Amino acid sequence: MLDINFIRENSEKVKKGITAKQIDPSLVDELLVLHDKWTDELQAWQKLRHKRNEIAKAGRYSKIGRELKEKIKKAELENTKVYKKYQEIERQIPNFPADDVPEGKDESENVEVKKWGKIPKFTFKLRDHLELGELLDVIDIERGAKLSGTRFGYLKNEAVVLEFALVQLAFKTLIKEGFSSVIPPVLLNMDITKRLGYWDAGGNENYYLVYEPEIGGEKPYFYLAGTAEHSLVPLHKNEILAEKNLPRHYVGFSTCFRREAGTYGKDTRGIFRVHQFDKVEMVSFIKPQENADEKEHNYLLSLEEKLVQTLRIPYQITKMCTGDLGHPTARKYDVNCWFPTEGRYKETHSVSTCTDFQSRRLDIKYRDSKGKTDYVHILNGTAFAVGRTLIAILENYQQKDGSVLVPKVLQKYTGFKKISPKDR
Repeated sequence: MLDINFIRENSEKVKKGITAKQIDPSLVDELLVLHDKWTDELQAWQKLRHKRNEIAKAGRYSKIGRELKEKIKKAELENTKVYKKYQEIERQIPNFPADDVPEGKDESENVEVKKWGKIPKFTFKLRDHLELGELLDVIDIERGAKLSGTRFGYLKNEAVVLEFALVQLAFKTLIKEGFSSVIPPVLLNMDITKRLGYWDAGGNENYYLVYEPEIGGEKPYFYLAGTAEHSLVPLHKNEILAEKNLPRHYVGFSTCFRREAGTYGKDTRGIFRVHQFDKVEMVSFIKPQENADEKEHNYLLSLEEKLVQTLRIPYQITKMCTGDLGHPTARKYDVNCWFPTEGRYKETHSVSTCTDFQSRRLDIKYRDSKGKTDYVHILNGTAFAVGRTLIAILENYQQKDGSVLVPKVLQKYTGFKKISPKDR
C-alpha cells in the first residue's frame, strides 16, 4: 500500500501513475475523503470514551454513563464501517510506476531494451520440446494427465538430473554473490497472501486448501505458493532490520502452483504453462535512498543475464509498460529466451521492484544508526523457472538425430554431455 500522507501530498502524481496502470484515478479522492471521515469518527469515538472514563472516575456513572455507553457503541460501529470501506479502497490503489517506465496500455507496448546471443541455425527439421521429451523419455504429459489432469506432467530420467543441475548452478552463483539460501514453506496463510498485493487487481491464480469450521461451512485457509517469492517476501514480516545488515539477499527454491485461469488454449502444449512447476527465486530487502531501487534492479537483472549467458541461450530483454505492470510493481523487466520451434522469444525470467508497497502491508522496517525507523524496499527476480529453462535447453541444443547436448556449464553437475533417444 502507499503511505496516506504521500498520497495526500502528491495526489496528482499518484492519480497520473495509477491512470497509466488503467486504474480509475477518482479512487484517490475517494480514499482521502474516507480517511478524513475515519479520522473524524475515530476522534469522536475517543472523546466519548474519555468523557465516560471521567464520569466513572468521579463516581457519577448513572443515566449519563449508560447513554454514553450506547453512543460509544454506535460510534465504534460507524468507525469500523468507515475504516473497512477505507481499507477496501486503499487495496484498490496500486503502486504507481517509476518515472522511467514507458507508458502503454498493455503488453503490446512493452519496450525491447536489449538482445544477446546469436540465434542458432538448423539444417534439419526441428522438433519442439514435447516431441523431444517423448523421444528422449524425459517428459511424460500423457501419464501426468492420467494422474492429475491437464497441464500436469512427469519429468523423468535425465530431465530430473538436468533440473537439479540448474538449481545447483543458480545457488552456487548466487551464494557466491552473498545471497542466503532458503527453502521456504509452500502453504501460506491467507492473510499473508492478501498482504502481498497481487490479488487486489483481480486475477487470483492461486490454489487453496479448505477446511470446515464448526460453523460457516468451507472457507479458504491456506494457499499454495504461486512462486517462491510469495514465501520469501514475508520472511521478515513484523520485523525491524538493522541498517548495517542491508541489503539482504535471499535465493529460494520452491515448487509452485498456479491455476492459470483465463489462459485456455495459450501455451498449453507440453510444460511451458503448467499448474505445478519448480522455480529458483531472488528477493532483496534494501534501504530506500536515491537511485537505490534502480541500482538494485539492474543488479538483479545482471544476475539473470549472467545465468542465461552461461547456458549460451539467446535472449531478449523487455521493459514492461505502465499498463502491463502488476498491482504492487513499480518497474519490471522480462528476460525472454529464444524458442527455435516458434521462432520467437518467450518469457522465462522477470525482475521487479515493489518499492515499499509490500513492506508497508507486511510491516517490514529497518532502523538507522540514529534509531529512526522506515520501511525497506523489496525487489524480486527469477533465477530459473526450471520448466521453461529446460524447454529452452532442449530446443536450442537439439541435434538432427533427436539427441540433445547438455550446456557445458551444467555438465559438471549432470555427469553426462548428451541425452540420447531411447527405445520405449
